[in-house]
Amino acid sequence: MTERKVLTDYVYQMVASFVQAGVEQVVISPGSRSTPLAYAFASTKEICMYRQVDERSAAFFALGLAKATAKPVILLCTSGTAAANYFPAIVEASYGRVPLIVLTADRPHELREVGAPQAIHQPNLYGEHVKWSVDFPLPDDAAPTLPFIERHIARAIAIAKCAPFGPVHINVPFREPLLIDFRDELPVATFQHIHMGKLVPSLEAQQELAERLCTTKRGFMVIGELALGTDIGFLWQLVRQLKWPVIVESLANMRTAIPKDCVPYVITTYDAIMKSDDFKALVKPETVLRFGAQPISKFLMQFITASQPNAYIVVDEDPMFRDSTSVSTHFIHAEIGEWLTQLTLTEPALEPAYLAEWQDANDIALEYIEHYAEAAVDEGAIVSHLLDMLPNGSDLFVSSSMPIRDIDTFLMPTTKDLRIFANRGTNGIDGVVSTALGFSQGNERETYLLIGDLAFLHDVNGLIASRYQECELTIIVMNNDGGGIFSYLPQSTIKAHYEDLFGTPTALTFNDMAKMYDLDYIRIEHITELAQKLVEPKKRPLRLVEIFTDREENVYAHRALWNRINAGLKAWQS
Repeated sequence: MTERKVLTDYVYQMVASFVQAGVEQVVISPGSRSTPLAYAFASTKEICMYRQVDERSAAFFALGLAKATAKPVILLCTSGTAAANYFPAIVEASYGRVPLIVLTADRPHELREVGAPQAIHQPNLYGEHVKWSVDFPLPDDAAPTLPFIERHIARAIAIAKCAPFGPVHINVPFREPLLIDFRDELPVATFQHIHMGKLVPSLEAQQELAERLCTTKRGFMVIGELALGTDIGFLWQLVRQLKWPVIVESLANMRTAIPKDCVPYVITTYDAIMKSDDFKALVKPETVLRFGAQPISKFLMQFITASQPNAYIVVDEDPMFRDSTSVSTHFIHAEIGEWLTQLTLTEPALEPAYLAEWQDANDIALEYIEHYAEAAVDEGAIVSHLLDMLPNGSDLFVSSSMPIRDIDTFLMPTTKDLRIFANRGTNGIDGVVSTALGFSQGNERETYLLIGDLAFLHDVNGLIASRYQECELTIIVMNNDGGGIFSYLPQSTIKAHYEDLFGTPTALTFNDMAKMYDLDYIRIEHITELAQKLVEPKKRPLRLVEIFTDREENVYAHRALWNRINAGLKAWQS
């Protein structure tokens, strides 16, 4: 058997194994050492291929695809620092629980650690930031080789898809020559199918939970960002049965398309009302039940920490359950599923007055926020108008820092079908443009991106992906010339070096960037232009909307809103 046939059999068997396991998409950063696999993927009709020459952006693009589809996506690059450039997105995938299959082509063993070009130590390159890592054997014609790689690919997919989702790493060494013979059909995969199980708590755990919930007089639920693919219908059924106040983070995607009978229980203004010491004293809980990730709101988590509830119950699909407060008292290892509808919740003991206190405070804050959005001109008001203007059935990807916080403040409870997504695994601003582009590719709904100017600059080269495949996305950049989030932090009180180290103004605008990548460009100087300009028909699939705002005005307006809400709560309680 020739070396070329051995290599061809090897890479096509890999591809066949991925297809057999249900993988549908691959993102490739072209390079020499990955040539055999790149050819095999490109010539396989069962897998959709995307290209991005910048490995860092490619990894975030794949992350977005996986977030949109809730399915594993393959990421392929050549050897050397190309693989290292995947690291930021892999870290986000790890903490954000996103299934990525990272394939790094490598030098053969005899070229490792001997000074060969484009050779770094790649086995276990990503350390504990991947759920599993394996170094594949070199292609050969030994009988065990192909069965070995088939089953290891099955293992990789199973590990990436088991709760919690996450990235896995397969390192694949190749010797030159790197060319293969193209094939029209994939070989038959001898490993046939993967059946994944569901995490369901024991009957004992369910009974203990039901008893705790039924005897609680003062308690609330917290729903943070949920695992990809979660059926939120099970949570709505629990809300109907329990009738507790439900603190719903914007990323839970349960503030929108709310069933009408659940609207009275949804609390969305928690971050604002948690700034009132009087209100916090009034609603101190004995039980807190949390699903999903910890919320964005620092004030809410500080309230839970200070309250020290008798029971703080965390339901999580990962035994390394998330609790940065260190006040949790119970952990249930489970996925959100049908078991929630089977809890025996006959006569919940929640005090009607406790629910009413949350509802009244929420209504007061909502009224202030609504009036604010009608009159103000800062970023918060702009976000409020954007949320109203986005079409029903569309999705909004949101950058970290101020954009996600404004969404959390101004996304009101609604029956409108609008979903919110973000990279909150590590809360970084890197790779957001690429993630949104990848998300839009895997998404069947119209997609928008809300991002700040620094985060946009951080990943503007992610737009290169639009030169290799058609991308459709509306990018809305809030340009306040710097890092707006720092204006709310203690650093802003120290004037020395503040602008140099934290404000970091660039004085850049993005009209020429739009021309460079052939994007529609809309410039908005004032909130009054928003309604007219944002609804203008698109000329191209990609649109860049640049909205100019003022950092100091944003801080003043936000704090004025919080003060008005606080005063309103004081008047209500007096």
